[in-house]
Amino acid sequence: MPIYEYICKECHHQFEALVYGKEKAECPKCHTTKLEPQLSVFAVSAKGSSPSQSTSGPCGSCGDPRGPGACSLGEMN
Repeated sequence: MPIYEYICKECHHQFEALVYGKEKAECPKCHTTKLEPQLSVFAVSAKGSSPSQSTSGPCGSCGDPRGPGACSLGEMN
């Protein structure tokens, strides 16, 4: 049961939707199915991590658990 992020093409409402199987998401505000899927970031749990690993936190741009600058997201331009 994945959760997807969308922006409605009609009313520009940004929302998340839990989508089952081949079900289509619908804007909760205006009920259209004309949606633009967004690139979403997911959380990663690091169970059992050792204290020697970096604890600086995820990248603020993409959520990469290795920390800021690890994914080279800024170099995509």
